[in-house]
Amino acid sequence: MDFKPTEEQEMVRKTIRDFALAELAPGVAERDEKEIFPKEALQKLGELGFMGVNLSEELGGSGLDMVSYCIAIEELARIDASIAIIVSVQNSLAVYPTELFSNDDQKERFLRPLGEGKMLGAFALTEPDAGSDAGAMKTTAVRDGDFYILNGEKIFITSGLNCNVLLVFAVTDKEKGPKGTSAFLVEKGTPGFNVGKKERKLGIRGSDTASVAFEDCRVPAANLLGSEGMGFKIALTALDSGRIGVASQALGIAQACIDESVKYSAERVQFGKPIGKFQAIRFKIARMATETEAARLLLYSAAAKKDRKERFSKEAAMAKLYCSELAVRNALEAVQIHGGYGYVKEYPVERFLRDSKITTIYEGTNEVMHMVIADQVMGR
Repeated sequence: MDFKPTEEQEMVRKTIRDFALAELAPGVAERDEKEIFPKEALQKLGELGFMGVNLSEELGGSGLDMVSYCIAIEELARIDASIAIIVSVQNSLAVYPTELFSNDDQKERFLRPLGEGKMLGAFALTEPDAGSDAGAMKTTAVRDGDFYILNGEKIFITSGLNCNVLLVFAVTDKEKGPKGTSAFLVEKGTPGFNVGKKERKLGIRGSDTASVAFEDCRVPAANLLGSEGMGFKIALTALDSGRIGVASQALGIAQACIDESVKYSAERVQFGKPIGKFQAIRFKIARMATETEAARLLLYSAAAKKDRKERFSKEAAMAKLYCSELAVRNALEAVQIHGGYGYVKEYPVERFLRDSKITTIYEGTNEVMHMVIADQVMGR
């Protein structure tokens, strides 16, 4: 088994790393403090081809492999975890399911502009009473001639304020349970589509999170993704890919914690020498680095399975579980290594700690990841 990155993958890492350092690093603290959505940066990322990383070039994407996608998200998250999750949602939860289940008309109207970065996508599954239990959703879609009438509310939507199109899940036949759920591509501005409040969050503050409500929202039947009853399958397919994206984001945060800890421990002098000379600090960083490399291999293994078109649900859940918990551990250690300075905003590890926690929650909580993994390993 060859673990060496290809020349193309190394080029992806260099390209996105150079972009992140030049374009994202200078304003990341201000975006976090003031909750500024990074519109200009996202436009540039679209021009570079990172808003449709895995989508074929014929459909407006870059046609890269999944490991390259992981590398791109990781490198973005090393500098700005907010931008990383916006790009992850765009690729994994908007582009990917649309590519798999759209017809030719939808490919031209939605998929191509999404892949080119001219449209920003979002994913609307969670509801006030349907989080981990997605089967309890109450949003409905009733056929009315050439339209579906949507009614309901969705919450915790990444890019909910700034997106152009949402992939919305609604019940079309409540008698069929999960098989009665369908998916719709709903454009911002559709009558009856109302954007609610923007959430005030602990972390990833440069990424907007909002609720939306549908009040007799008339969505063209031509915007039904796949066919009626395929919604749950589409959602689970997207979430498997999304978990690889979140794992990549978490990995980037974990690596950033190492970067800053190494830098600080070489500069901070106590008892007449840099604290990086003390075994207590060196052992912390050694464990952080070891676990981060293990996480990287676990993540890339899941991505490679997806590239080979093998089933990767278990591996994606494992990668998301391990990388997210590692991100929190590394962030806590980085703050500890920085001492009092780690608790103030002057140093980025304070932001890393705030940004890391959400990776254990979205795209399926880590409790749900344990359920997914156990089902695959032990059987239901």
